[in-house]
Amino acid sequence: MNVDRLVFAVAGSFILLSVVFSQIHSHNWLYFTAFVGANLLQSSITGFCPMAVILKKVGVRPGHAFS
Repeated sequence: MNVDRLVFAVAGSFILLSVVFSQIHSHNWLYFTAFVGANLLQSSITGFCPMAVILKKVGVRPGHAFS
């Protein structure tokens, strides 16, 4: 997998998990959902994604979206 696909997979997993946790544990988990969504929005506008930077430093093969 390249960086692009991993970023989408991690973001989607975080969103799904936080929605589940908001139903099971506390509604405050929805703030985390909003944070992930806001980060995805700013990444689409600026082209900068913190998760992509971390994955590149770990050695994951870069994709086309976050190059």
